[in-house]
Amino acid sequence: MKTLSIVIDGQQVPFQQGQTIIEAASAAGIYIPHLCYQPEFAPHGSCKVCAVKVNGRVCSACTTPASEGQVVDNNSDEINASRRSITQMLFVEGNHLCPSCEKSGDCELQALAYHLKMFDAHFPHLFPQREIDASHDDIMLDRDRCIFCELCVRASRDVDQKNVFAISGRGMESELIVNSPSGTLHDSDLDMNDKAAHVCPVGAILIKRKAFDVPIGKRTYDKKSIDGTELNKVEK
Repeated sequence: MKTLSIVIDGQQVPFQQGQTIIEAASAAGIYIPHLCYQPEFAPHGSCKVCAVKVNGRVCSACTTPASEGQVVDNNSDEINASRRSITQMLFVEGNHLCPSCEKSGDCELQALAYHLKMFDAHFPHLFPQREIDASHDDIMLDRDRCIFCELCVRASRDVDQKNVFAISGRGMESELIVNSPSGTLHDSDLDMNDKAAHVCPVGAILIKRKAFDVPIGKRTYDKKSIDGTELNKVEK
């Protein structure tokens, strides 16, 4: 049987029928930047960070099926500049204060910004006013950091079977809401062991009293880049 393959940045990459471009790339050890994609959930295609050029056309790698004859441009200056602009817009659209954030060093948005060599926000900060929900005994919801990836929505619906979270509104009026009588976590069905409580790629959903169990400097992206590259240790 003929091995199916695509070409990513000049490298021949095999794939199985039904795989998306990002699945084929991941299986071959090739990193395609992403935020809303997680292998255990159906692809969502909302963040657009995984955009690649396929035979000259821009597509989302998480939703585009791999197909024989595809030539994929994943790491060009043009593609990375577009990803950097999207990342910058995510930073200014929310209130992301990395030095004081409990998720610093474990945050995928922060790690992605480093990976893409994002040195400034470029766009004016919007400083939206968003509510923080600390009503739950074990979980805090900080909407200032939400990037609307909907991972918590999908995890609560598809894994936990609870539908605790949803997105309301459109565009700049979008808001992460809690499906409970009061609209807060206090009387929701969310439990600290739920998938939805742990799936957030940023610091929007946090387990209380656990934020600094792992000290700064020893966290996931303090030790390696988001693409898996080990970071050089600083000589003492």
